[in-house]
Amino acid sequence: MSRKLKLAGIDLAWQGESNPSAIAVGTLDGNKLELEEVIPAITGLSQIFDCLHGMDNLTGLAIDASLIINNKHGKRACELELSKVYSSRWASCHATNQTLYPNAFSVRLASLLESAGFEHLGMTKWQIECYPHASIIECFGLARRLLYKKGSVSEKKNGQKRLSSYISKLADSPSLPLSIPEHLGKFFASEEIEKLKGQALKSNEDSLDAVMCLYTAGLYAVKAEGIAFGNSKDGYIWVPQGKCI
Repeated sequence: MSRKLKLAGIDLAWQGESNPSAIAVGTLDGNKLELEEVIPAITGLSQIFDCLHGMDNLTGLAIDASLIINNKHGKRACELELSKVYSSRWASCHATNQTLYPNAFSVRLASLLESAGFEHLGMTKWQIECYPHASIIECFGLARRLLYKKGSVSEKKNGQKRLSSYISKLADSPSLPLSIPEHLGKFFASEEIEKLKGQALKSNEDSLDAVMCLYTAGLYAVKAEGIAFGNSKDGYIWVPQGKCI
């Protein structure tokens, strides 16, 4: 009998002490991933860590944030490497460095997790840095980045609807099926997205990103093909390779 693994995905706010993050939680049972919970707005280092620390048997998590920042200026090497591959697909990375982000919120969270036993790019209990734009491109076989973060309200809604449609198709994925319970369907329903505006629309975007982080964690857990740009000393980004639908 396969062992069930608890996994999490986090869309971490860049300035996390004041801005909301989102967490998606799921269980990997063999080669099937079930979404169990979405926490759409959580703020502060202690709240996020306490939330994760309180999860029974949490095995691994994928985080959309720069977890290791050693460079004083410019981009991290992993950001440069990833951008060479994805810039033509409109998915270059933003620069993170110690000048822009001294005492970075994301690095502090990663350090707390590491102290709790979550090894970077580990095997048994682990954390990985991920990048939803690249994951979306690869998982859904897109020619370029899916636009759902910028533009008019209408453009953002349409982008979220497209992303939600893609995520829903993962239910029949030959790579890693994703089960979404009915009570969480509101995050993915076009009619519900159409009603959103302001912070509620942004919060739903964060939740969809968190679900993509969770799915990336699932792919890492089942040892799906992937590339780690960079390394666990100076920073890395793990990106799955291969279409999932």
